[in-house]
Amino acid sequence: MNEDYISFVKEKFKSNVDVKYRYVKCEKGIINFVFIDNMTDSHFISQYIIGPIIDEKENITSAEDIKKKIVYANSLGDVKTINDMLLHVVQGDVVIIADFYKDIIYCEAKNYYRRAVTIPETENVVKGPREGFNEAFVDNISLIRRKAKNADLKFEAIYIGSKSNTVVVLSYIKGVASEKLVSKIRNKLKSLDFQFLLDTNHIEESLKENRTFYDTIGYSEKPDVVASKLFEGRIAIIVDGTPFVITLPYFFFENFQMPDDYYLNKYFTNCIRGIRWFSYALAVFLPGLYIALTTHHFSLIPSLFVLRLAISRSGVPFPLIIEILLMIFFFQILREAGIRLPQPVGQAMSIVGALILGQSAVNAGFASEITTIVVALSSIASFLTPKLYGSTMFWSFVLIMLSSVIGLPGYFVGVMLYLSELASLRSVGFDYLFPMGSFRNFNFQDVIFRENLDVISKKITNEDDKI
Repeated sequence: MNEDYISFVKEKFKSNVDVKYRYVKCEKGIINFVFIDNMTDSHFISQYIIGPIIDEKENITSAEDIKKKIVYANSLGDVKTINDMLLHVVQGDVVIIADFYKDIIYCEAKNYYRRAVTIPETENVVKGPREGFNEAFVDNISLIRRKAKNADLKFEAIYIGSKSNTVVVLSYIKGVASEKLVSKIRNKLKSLDFQFLLDTNHIEESLKENRTFYDTIGYSEKPDVVASKLFEGRIAIIVDGTPFVITLPYFFFENFQMPDDYYLNKYFTNCIRGIRWFSYALAVFLPGLYIALTTHHFSLIPSLFVLRLAISRSGVPFPLIIEILLMIFFFQILREAGIRLPQPVGQAMSIVGALILGQSAVNAGFASEITTIVVALSSIASFLTPKLYGSTMFWSFVLIMLSSVIGLPGYFVGVMLYLSELASLRSVGFDYLFPMGSFRNFNFQDVIFRENLDVISKKITNEDDKI
């Protein structure tokens, strides 16, 4: 009855060394088993699927006998279509096809290799949980479940990619997250038309509403961070095969909030946040202001400093704008090399390279000491807000170019353009600067500085306060 299906499966998986076939002869016919060897638990298949069927092979007359009386698998069911059958095989299930009844059964027996739960490399903390997501979505779901033991926590599976059939899980807490937002994201995910989906960035680019250097879609490697976002009414998107979980909506102020801010002393945390804000301002605005003052507005600089600046630049053959751009370019090369090299070598190379490069550039007359200090200070300051690094470099460059042309007027035009872009950005329908500007819901619980944890974690009772 199912001979055509058996022939189709064998033809489809022809030349695949990891696809295994097994059959058992019964009184009424043959029962075939199809599974992928390195994605399934062979011991489980032998002991709890094939073994019981062999023991009861003379009493099997239908698929219901196998599902209800014989097989001991936790999860099993009927295969609906031929494509569904292929999907179950490549996902690590065992497909059971018999030639004496029409139904086809699948049994879950997954046991593929996965990376252990380790410390996330991109979100190091001084104090707090050390668990990080891995590439298996089932492990990531369990990590979130451990943090949020809530019956209203939902995980909806959506398959995306006509070729890859990647599992994408939409997560939210029912009653806390906005139903309108959940429906919007669910419909957007179902409408995505990709041939393959290998990373969260495919989804991030589809959900972004603006062309910008800013990340308007958040992501994290830490289960406690994702769980806290879910409790706030956010939505999380888990993609099988990547340890980064998307959180949305995502707001500008979150770039200055680090995971261990909520595990350390509040007053110390607020001091560190102040340093992050100051460092971000240095990284974006300092190079442009330096060029504007030293190129067009000497009268605004103290005379003693002007004299020292002139002496420092006396041997430099390039205009100041070329000098700044060269130093920024050299520092970017060092940063990229430090990231791409193996970690121990990369760190040493970055430190030694920066020291040698800065000193050599000054001695060779390519740059002055003051320019080297300004570029180094702005580059180091940008590391305190790593998720804003791309936008920091872009707007720093814009301010440098405008300041070099018309001085302070150009600098302030650039600042206004920078603020205008921030005010125009949106994250899945919400203002990127939220809650700034939303005075009905505006509060200082955890925007610029952190409030007490009992205030931050209070229960949301007003529907308007939901994200």
